[in-house]
Amino acid sequence: MQKPTGTLYILSAASGTGKTSLSKGLVASLDNIKISISHTTRPIRAGEQADQSYFFIDEPTFIDMIEKNAFLEHAKVFGYYYGTSHQWVNEQLQNGIDVILDIDWQGAQIIRKQMSCISIFLLPPSREALRERLMNRKREDANIIEDRLVAASSEIAHYHEFDYIIVNDKFELALDELRTIVKAQRLHFTAQAQRNKKLIENLL
Repeated sequence: MQKPTGTLYILSAASGTGKTSLSKGLVASLDNIKISISHTTRPIRAGEQADQSYFFIDEPTFIDMIEKNAFLEHAKVFGYYYGTSHQWVNEQLQNGIDVILDIDWQGAQIIRKQMSCISIFLLPPSREALRERLMNRKREDANIIEDRLVAASSEIAHYHEFDYIIVNDKFELALDELRTIVKAQRLHFTAQAQRNKKLIENLL
């Protein structure tokens, strides 16, 4: 039985919608899928592990990688660079491992132009629910939360660019829908024909 090439999944949403929690839940509940590990120039934080949380590198190395077109996408946020390595993603896919990339709509646009992927957009059940989730995170003050809510409208306006939409109202239901998308993709003709090549040859 031949192992098919993995699939790249892009998961996008406005801040506070739950994409990080759903990504972790998906990886914990399905085999053969990983969350993409980004490169960054920011210092490692307490509780993080090098080469698992991020690939921590210095700024000259990051800039050199930009010049060599090593990133599918990259951005500078609050003074630090973050980027998705083309080589790392391709290595996982070639080894038959699915990759889920938690990224904003702008990064999704860039990646869709470069390679095949399945894109999924998460919606909150309501604006009030989104505000409540942002407040419950207790990471930011009220002004920043309001700024994020304003930004959410422009982010959500890009929902139509994605292949699938999931409303994250009840976490377990949203996670089940996310798993369904992955499982359906694994049953797609291309994957199944590759996986069962010898069986099909014998049956014919």
